[in-house]
Amino acid sequence: MKLSDREWTVLAVLWDAGGAALGEVTRALETETGWSRNTVLTYLTRMETKGLVSIDKEGYPRKYRAALSREECRAQARDSFLQNVYRGAAGDLIAAFLKEKPISPEEREELRRLLDEMEV
Repeated sequence: MKLSDREWTVLAVLWDAGGAALGEVTRALETETGWSRNTVLTYLTRMETKGLVSIDKEGYPRKYRAALSREECRAQARDSFLQNVYRGAAGDLIAAFLKEKPISPEEREELRRLLDEMEV
């Protein structure tokens, strides 16, 4: 599932807070988005329909939580990007990143370690 930039923004608030009431989400998003309470509610409701947000309708105020973990969303985004842009060729993706942005000696060593582990 491809997330919009705004969905990432809403989910980041929910991940950081571990769940929040509508007013808390609205306040957290206000500076970055300028959204009203109604706009935030619309996003949360649509995101629930998509399976991105869960709503605890038992208590008051209702609590909104991310239905997927941050890592699950990152993994889906990585896979989608890899498939759409690099046709699944992970080596090409890594090579492109390394050509455009040098990595530190520590990062290089970590990458070597990961590659060595994969050669089992």
